[in-house]
Amino acid sequence: MMKKQIIRCPYCGSPAILRDTSYVHGKNAWEGKLYVCSRYPVCNSYVSVHPGTTRPKGTLANKSLREKRIRAHRIFDQIWKQGIMSKKDAYRWMSDKFCLDTTQAHIGNFSEYMCERLIEESEKVLRYNHVPLCLAG
Repeated sequence: MMKKQIIRCPYCGSPAILRDTSYVHGKNAWEGKLYVCSRYPVCNSYVSVHPGTTRPKGTLANKSLREKRIRAHRIFDQIWKQGIMSKKDAYRWMSDKFCLDTTQAHIGNFSEYMCERLIEESEKVLRYNHVPLCLAG
C-alpha cells in the first residue's frame, strides 16, 4: 500500500486539505475539488485537482501566481488552438525551449518567473505566425 502523500503549502508550510471548490468560491463554484492551505483564508493558496481524482493539477499557488498561470495558459494555448502546432508539439516545444523533460512541462508547476518566460516566448511564436493575441478563455 502506498503511503499517503502530504501536500504542504509552499508559502507557510502548513498541510493542504482536500475541499470542494465551494469552500473557496462559494455557492457559484464549479463542481470539483481543490487542495487548500489549512490556514486559508489567512494564507490564500490552493490548487485544483484533475476531475474525478485527488491528483493536484500543480502546486499550491497564491493569488498572484494563480493569475500568472492563467495568463500563461491563455497565451500558450493559442499556439495549438490556432493550429500553429498540435497540442502535443506545443508542449514538446515548451519542454525543449526551457530544457525541461515532459513531466516538468506543466504550467501548474511553474513559478511566476517561468510563467513570464513562457508568456514572452509564446507571444514571439504568435507574432512570427501573424496570429493576433487573444486573451479570452
